[in-house]
Amino acid sequence: MVGKVEKHIENAISRDGAIHLSLIDPENVTPERAGEIAYKLQKLGSSAIMVGGSTVVSPHELDEVVKGIKKRVAIPIILFPNGVAGISQYADAIFFSTLMNSMNPYYITGAQALGAPLVKRYGLEVLPMGYIIVGSTSGAAGFVGQAVPLPLDKPELASMYALAAQYLGMRFVYLEAGSGSMRPVPSEMISSVRKSVDVKLIVGGGIRTPEQASDAVKAGADAIVTGTVIENSTIENAVRLIRSIRKKY
Repeated sequence: MVGKVEKHIENAISRDGAIHLSLIDPENVTPERAGEIAYKLQKLGSSAIMVGGSTVVSPHELDEVVKGIKKRVAIPIILFPNGVAGISQYADAIFFSTLMNSMNPYYITGAQALGAPLVKRYGLEVLPMGYIIVGSTSGAAGFVGQAVPLPLDKPELASMYALAAQYLGMRFVYLEAGSGSMRPVPSEMISSVRKSVDVKLIVGGGIRTPEQASDAVKAGADAIVTGTVIENSTIENAVRLIRSIRKKY
């Protein structure tokens, strides 16, 4: 069943052609700072705030960060957890994802089984997602998730995993090059996946410039995820990056 957050995302993509999603790592910010960042990002045009990281933060700290964000923004707050500790009752929705190319069953179905009762108890809207890590420098996400990153020059492998995710019932596919990656997901890989699946395609990792964001959208991405690159930019550069994502511009 499609809930209001997913409808919000669908409507934003339908209106703008593609959208920007901001990612805030709860380990790196205070609740107050998280709220300030989220407020700025909402004003700049982000369609939703994702909260999550690759390393561990306590449930209490996560709750406080999510509450700090919720005080300042009206756009949805979507959890992007790396395990059960990444679930907060104060968010609006959760990317309930499976790490498609992990070698560890815990990140494919184990953490999901442990977290499912909490998600139901908290009444979080579920956004089912196939998470695919690509590139040899995929960072903490690949290391912690024990993934075998897909080679950037093998777009057909990404298409295979993405199609498998769609056939498993996922309504989102996320191609992740890793936070801080020196090279984003190649346009050829994005285009290959776009031709293979009908679900919403999210791309993140290594995107620092408006040109890189625009290239990903032109290749077929529905949503672009960035983290601190927006926060650390000048207002002008941040506006340019987010506007480069929206096809109507």
